[in-house]
Amino acid sequence: MKQKIKNMIYNASKDAYDKGTLPSSDFPEIEVEEPKTGSHGDFSTNISMIMASIQKMPPRKIAEAIIKNIKDPDGILDKTEIAGPGFVNFFLNKYSWHPVLRKIHDQDALYGSSNIGEGKKIQIEFVSANPTGPLHVGHGRGAAVGDSVANILLFCGYNVKKEYYVNDSGRQINTLGRSVFLRYKELFGADVQFPEDCYQGDYIRNLSKKVRAEKVRNDNGDKLLLMSEEEAITYCAHFAAKNILSEIKEDLESFGVVFDRWYSEQSLFDSGKVDRVINDFRKQNIIFEDNGALWFRTKDFGDEKNRVVVRSNGLTTYFASDIAYHQDKFDRGFEKIIDVWGADHHGYIPRISAAIEASGHTRDKFNVILIQLVNLLRNGEPVAMSTRSGEFVTLRDVISEVGSDAARFIFLTRHYESALDFDLELAKKKTNDNPVYYVQYVHARISSIVRKAQESGIGDITWNDAAISRLNEPEEVQLIKIMSRYPEIVRCSAENMEPHRITYYLMSLASAFHSYYNKHRVLTDEAELTFGRLYLVIAVKKIIRNGFALLGVSAPEKM
Repeated sequence: MKQKIKNMIYNASKDAYDKGTLPSSDFPEIEVEEPKTGSHGDFSTNISMIMASIQKMPPRKIAEAIIKNIKDPDGILDKTEIAGPGFVNFFLNKYSWHPVLRKIHDQDALYGSSNIGEGKKIQIEFVSANPTGPLHVGHGRGAAVGDSVANILLFCGYNVKKEYYVNDSGRQINTLGRSVFLRYKELFGADVQFPEDCYQGDYIRNLSKKVRAEKVRNDNGDKLLLMSEEEAITYCAHFAAKNILSEIKEDLESFGVVFDRWYSEQSLFDSGKVDRVINDFRKQNIIFEDNGALWFRTKDFGDEKNRVVVRSNGLTTYFASDIAYHQDKFDRGFEKIIDVWGADHHGYIPRISAAIEASGHTRDKFNVILIQLVNLLRNGEPVAMSTRSGEFVTLRDVISEVGSDAARFIFLTRHYESALDFDLELAKKKTNDNPVYYVQYVHARISSIVRKAQESGIGDITWNDAAISRLNEPEEVQLIKIMSRYPEIVRCSAENMEPHRITYYLMSLASAFHSYYNKHRVLTDEAELTFGRLYLVIAVKKIIRNGFALLGVSAPEKM
């Protein structure tokens, strides 16, 4: 509908120029907005004020010329008016909104989709937690955001691949192995001084017990203590990382997140890609040697200082493998890459951007979504957690307590750049205070209405001119107006990579439905009116289902 108004304004401006009313044919981009106040119409434009300097005319004179030349072939306008310094307000008649319903029913699961992506190949990498411990609540928010962004981009015509980067190399894996081995030794009575820099928590003890059970099964007795400490730690590291990664995959699948690829950091070393990229940059003098270490000239590309890629002891830094990994993404043909990181990684953006630019790619092909912290509450009170001591609430705990739907929806109720309060008790409530229940209940309620209608003998609900013409109550028109906005909401969500826009939209749609349902019966004594209202509420149901699909939330038929 907004595009129709834009077309009207453009055509009217062109006709006014052709008639000599407007002196210039230079028309700027037309912006049409929905006024916050209903008395200002359904749509409004400030084009007259924007054109004033071009046309060298007062804005109100321009507005008069536009209105005089407005053509309305579809008969959607009730009236137009000039307001204030030159705003043009458009008031639509209530029947002009009815075709929106037909579009929703005809497009069904594709309503809201578009091809703005034009098949552009995008890779989005998210979660990518080190396989050194279970996923926590913060990882859950990153998973919900990353997965939903991928869904939305795919729905808008992009070719999207989801990837998890497995940090299975380096110091943290060795520390994991040492932590498990020390707990393993305790199982055999050793008096162990457990270092503070080792991984804490009961999950390390559980892993050590699994190692013992595995060694007993495979060796017909224990031989791990007979190995050199280095061999034993390496064994424990590989065993523990494999087990933790397996549990991470299970947790993510139960959260509705499935990756197209799990990419091993170690594979970058095994394939020689890290050495190759370092050598290539050394030849270009982008990487140089100083005091026995190799440095990347990140400062030349806008970073605050140069960064080490290989230490003087010959060990590579995380930056070295990250350079190779991001270059490999482009080598695989991705036209744009999106990384989802925790907010504490903000300082890492300039150096990766520098590496990408040094590789010959423009910075606009690299985007980072930074996820702020989640404050876990119970009845408004903070839940005590300490990552250092290993005492934290895992994503598995949250899913088990409140369910995947509630967790995902609540994670997406705020912009990811804002901290989020997540109240476990609120997420379990079956009341309107719980945002996911509030929206899911609408879907289930409409499903119940449709079932009752079918039981009463009403057949397929299809377009019926007479029945649809009965939809003229203010609340009915308001519902259709809100539904007409859905494609624009999805498109803006894709363009800005902001899934919370859809969450907000669904809550506003649910609110409008509740207001309507509390005032009007859907199943009435008049067959024609009932048919029209069923057509209306089924359209609401379809949009809620579509929106939930993008957010990774189920749309229940019963509650």
